[in-house]
Amino acid sequence: MNDLIKKQITDAQATMDKAIAHCESELTKIRAGKAAVGMLDGITVEYYGSPTLLAQVAALSTPDPRTITVQPWEKNMLVPIERAIMEANIGINPQNDGSIIRLVVPPLTEERRRELVKKSKEEAEKGKIAVRNIRKDANEKIKKLKAESVSDDEIKTGEAEVQKITDAYILKVDKLSEAKEKDIMTV
Repeated sequence: MNDLIKKQITDAQATMDKAIAHCESELTKIRAGKAAVGMLDGITVEYYGSPTLLAQVAALSTPDPRTITVQPWEKNMLVPIERAIMEANIGINPQNDGSIIRLVVPPLTEERRRELVKKSKEEAEKGKIAVRNIRKDANEKIKKLKAESVSDDEIKTGEAEVQKITDAYILKVDKLSEAKEKDIMTV
């Protein structure tokens, strides 16, 4: 196989790895009734005038399966952290005791579980769409190599290889989705 085609395939694979990682992180944010520090990923707090990730201004931990504790490095950060968690709208009300913030994760109802499964399927579909778009871009780049005197057979072989990789990544997304759905539906 031509080196130019191999490079396109390698680039596509690297980009698909990133798409899978993103999909996985989005699925992690969907809570399954169990406390996970990952639920607070992406929450930013105003820290001396600049937005800063919550994990950079406080210690986050899960002392038990239903509770997340947020212990700020500085006591004056309690109120801004509490406000940021409420504004993030993660469905949990923070409880501030003056030195630590506790987030008690409520048990999920059957209806809420079904909503979360639906949301996780939507995230998985976004992941599949991202992988398919990467495939499309890679195939277009491979077709453009015809101008650089790459044979039609090599282009076909390259496209077939990209399709094989795409199928493998779609399968990875499906497995992530199934695992998340099983996690959500487990009482």
